[in-house]
Amino acid sequence: MRVLVVGGTGFIGAHLCRELHERGHEVTALSRSPEDDTLPADVRTAMGDVTAYDSIEGAFEGQDAVVNLVALSPLFRPSGGNEMHYRVHEEGTANVVRAAEEHGVGLLVQMSALGADPNGETASIRAKGLAEGIVRESDLEWVIFRPSVVFGDGGEFLRYTKQLALPYLTPLPGGGKTRFQPIWIGDIVPMLADAVDGGEQGADRSDGATGGNPHVGHVYEIGGPEVLTLAEIAELAHGADGRSAEVVSIPMPIASVGLRSLDFVPASVLDALPGVPRMGSDQYRSLKFDNTVDENDVTAFGVAPGELLTLAAYLADSAAE
Repeated sequence: MRVLVVGGTGFIGAHLCRELHERGHEVTALSRSPEDDTLPADVRTAMGDVTAYDSIEGAFEGQDAVVNLVALSPLFRPSGGNEMHYRVHEEGTANVVRAAEEHGVGLLVQMSALGADPNGETASIRAKGLAEGIVRESDLEWVIFRPSVVFGDGGEFLRYTKQLALPYLTPLPGGGKTRFQPIWIGDIVPMLADAVDGGEQGADRSDGATGGNPHVGHVYEIGGPEVLTLAEIAELAHGADGRSAEVVSIPMPIASVGLRSLDFVPASVLDALPGVPRMGSDQYRSLKFDNTVDENDVTAFGVAPGELLTLAAYLADSAAE
C-alpha cells in the first residue's frame, strides 16, 4: 500500500513510518519540517501544514491510505492560545479529509483522544470531538483511535510530569489523584499499522485495496496495562532518576487560581522561566477527570492488556541502558 502519514516526523509519526516501512508499504511522511534523519532512507517526505490546504493537497495524490497524527498537546497551553486547537484539530482534519476525498484515498486512520466530545471540558477535547465528526461524515473508510497518554523515547508525557511534579517535595493539585492509563509507543504503533493494512503484516497490498479490513468503521479506546495516578507516575519518573517525590496535596480551588492565572502570562515568558510549565485553565480542567478506558480495545488487535509494557518496566529498561 501507499501510505501518507500526516505528522510523520512527530513522536508517534516517526515510529509509525518505520513500522509501515518494515511491513513493506510505500510510506510518505508529511510535516511542516520533514527533514528527519531517523526515518528510513526509503521513506519519502513532503512539506505541508494542515491548516493551509494548498500546502498539503498534492501529497495525497496516488495514496491508498492516510494516517492523520497531527495534534497539539493537551498537556501544555498552545503558543497561539486555545483557539489553535480548533485550527489544527478541526480545520486541519477538514483539510485532510477534503484532500483525501479529492484524490480518491481509500482509508483514513484518525488519531483522536480519550473523551473526545464537541461539548467537552477543554478546548482540546472539544476540537478533537469536532474532528471526529468530520471524519465520520466523510465519504472515506475510516478508523479512529482514542488513546490514553503515550510514553516512550522522544515522548513528552514524562517531561510534562516532571515539570508539573517537581522532585523531593512534590506539590500536586488534589494530591495528584488524576488517573492515567499510559501506553508505550512500541505497543500502540503496531496497532495503528494494523488499522492501515487490516493486520496483514507484510502482505502485498500494492493494489491499494482496503476491502476486508476488519478495523474500518471502528472507534478504538486504547490504554496501557495499568491505571496509575499522577502522583504514582511522578514517583516512578523521579525514582528512575534516583530522586524521591514526596507528594503534597494542593487543594483544587487553590490550584485553579494558580493555573488560571497563567492564562494571562505569554507562552514565551513561561518558556523562559525554568521549572514553570506552560499551562493554564484548560490544563487545570483536564486534571479534574481521569484519562482511562472502560473497555481496553487493544484486544481488537490480538493483544491482551497484560502483555503490554508497563511504565515501571520501561523506566527500568531506560535506566539500565
